[in-house]
Amino acid sequence: MPAEVSRFIGREAELRAVDGLLEESRLVTVTGPGGVGKSRLALRAAAAAAAGHADGAWLAEVGAVQDPLLLGHAVLEALRLTDHTARPPLDVLVEQLADRRLLLVLDGCEHLVEACAELVDVLLRAVPGLKVLATSRQSLRVPGEHLVLLAPLSAEPAAPGTEAEAVALFADRAAAVLPDFRITAANRAEVSLLCRRLDGIPLAVELAAGRLRALSVEQITARLDDRFRVLTGGWRTAPPRHQTLRTTIGWSHELCSMQERLIWARLSVFAGGFDLDAAEYVCAGEGLEADEVLDLVDSLVDKSVLLRDGDPSAVRFRMLDTLREYGAQWLRAGGDEHRLLCRHRDWYLGVATWGEVEWFGPRQAETAERTRLAHANLRAALEFCLTEPGEEQLALVLAGTLWFYWVGSGHLGEGRHWLDRALALAPEPTGARAKALWVTGYMATLQGDLVRARPALEECRRQALDTGDDRALAYAVHRQGCAALIGDEPQRAAELFEEALWHYNTIGELNSNVLMAMFELGVAYLFLGDTERGDLWIDRVREICEEHGEQWAYAYGLYAMAYSKWAGGEIRLARAFARECVRLNHLFRDLLGIVLAMDVLALLETEGPDADLVEARVLQGAAHRLWQAVGTPFFGSRTFGGPHRECEQRARAGLTAQEFTDAFRLGTGLGLDAAVRRALGGELPGPPGAGGEGRSGPRPPARPSPVPAR
Repeated sequence: MPAEVSRFIGREAELRAVDGLLEESRLVTVTGPGGVGKSRLALRAAAAAAAGHADGAWLAEVGAVQDPLLLGHAVLEALRLTDHTARPPLDVLVEQLADRRLLLVLDGCEHLVEACAELVDVLLRAVPGLKVLATSRQSLRVPGEHLVLLAPLSAEPAAPGTEAEAVALFADRAAAVLPDFRITAANRAEVSLLCRRLDGIPLAVELAAGRLRALSVEQITARLDDRFRVLTGGWRTAPPRHQTLRTTIGWSHELCSMQERLIWARLSVFAGGFDLDAAEYVCAGEGLEADEVLDLVDSLVDKSVLLRDGDPSAVRFRMLDTLREYGAQWLRAGGDEHRLLCRHRDWYLGVATWGEVEWFGPRQAETAERTRLAHANLRAALEFCLTEPGEEQLALVLAGTLWFYWVGSGHLGEGRHWLDRALALAPEPTGARAKALWVTGYMATLQGDLVRARPALEECRRQALDTGDDRALAYAVHRQGCAALIGDEPQRAAELFEEALWHYNTIGELNSNVLMAMFELGVAYLFLGDTERGDLWIDRVREICEEHGEQWAYAYGLYAMAYSKWAGGEIRLARAFARECVRLNHLFRDLLGIVLAMDVLALLETEGPDADLVEARVLQGAAHRLWQAVGTPFFGSRTFGGPHRECEQRARAGLTAQEFTDAFRLGTGLGLDAAVRRALGGELPGPPGAGGEGRSGPRPPARPSPVPAR
């Protein structure tokens, strides 16, 4: 749950109502017009109720999600549940939340009310420990739903000697603008009048307080009549409550300069947060210089049109959905929407392209985080490309370029969603389609879905041969090797990897994919019993990773090193390599790398005089739970599942049936962080980019200061 950054004013009765309903029911929906404070009330109520739920309170912001099919993915992401499978996200949520006790806040459901209603209904029926607190301009109409209708703040005192809530809110926000501002006998009547004229809507009150830099309370009130009359006339068919809010926003809009109005409209193309660089690129041109954007953004922050997010080293901005919708109306009315959407698409195509370049190097963790922050806007750009005629090829390019994020940060299901849509719209044999084919084939392989993977990879290979696309041919052959490897054909896989590496070398390709081909070739030889050649390729991967500061492929190399050392009887080194594999993959939230290493760690607990069969079985249970979020356990491969079966046999032979079952059950009850902490001996890895001081095992590659070459 986000921390509050300004004082919460009033709403004591409403908070008591929500708190009481949450104790008695499992679904509470806070309804009311836009700008009335639904989100703020829900966050305050959820924070107070969090202690009563073993797994706490979690916020899922629905407002930035436009496609109902992505709602489940967005909730998974908000709950920090990573899933690699091809299953529907709702099925994954039901499974992963089955034994949780938590409060889920779904904020801003009105534009996806049917999808939200379906999601809530299914989750409440299937997850007995779940409660939902939703905010929406209309009810979800789900069985068991209890509504809290949030009215505007009162502009009249509740009792003699007290301050009206709307007046108290105005005074608090005004003091942030003018530190000496106070409600006095001289200004109380005028402030009360202003709040009444604003109907006590918190958003309107806060915007009015922000104008005290330029106007007095009396001047603000005097300007309301004309602005209300003009803007109400423009929205005669809108519901009354929307007329009030739009009038308030329109009045604030009128008080902005022409340049401020212009950038407000242009900033409406962003979904979720954005940084200054993005705003400067997208909004500049056609009457607005790039060097004007900083001052204008700062001005809109002052006016509460934009909100500032992030810490001082990574400042980001966002716009409330209601204000964003208003700006979008002006953008459409001005006939500039298509140009701005194209510039938005171009910027986030650049984010994806530069991310793909920087993925091979020392800034992988930062790249993963930067792409995560851009996720909502990347979705918006993909949606634009898929719904705008003539943009289909760019949809293929964008979805394919993001392979590093889909694969490396736990978004396989969503990645395939976008690629499947793009491939269906653009059947012509272009280079963009070829890349999309091998990427979707690769992701399907990682999910154990060879039925879908093999045809896509074969189509990519045939197209590459027909068109002379050597790069696509290399990638197609490489990923066909992956399919052979998990299909228990290590000899065939080794031949394909050798062929792919020959193609990569011929075209001068060197990146994380090439390193993964080397790693996979090494694993194929290890599975064939050729330890010498297997270790040779794994050592080559480590050398290149250390040279380039690459960590993601290096983590997979650590898995192979652990497997090799275990086969050679070097248990201490094998454990160190496997733990470091878990630690690094946890930084990227790559569940596949984590679960592969965790199964090796379980087997290692059965080795030597200090063997702990109970701990081995606990780790197997934790790995089992993770596999459910990855796909078919061990990809359906008997070869990859070998360590698991051997560990299971040893544990069964050395434990009683009850011990065997209880330890496994204990492991399946561990969440991701708890499972990783257990695998690492009690220490949880730091955030992406954190150092490794004090951790046992091999250190990750050094991370020199990069000198990007654009």
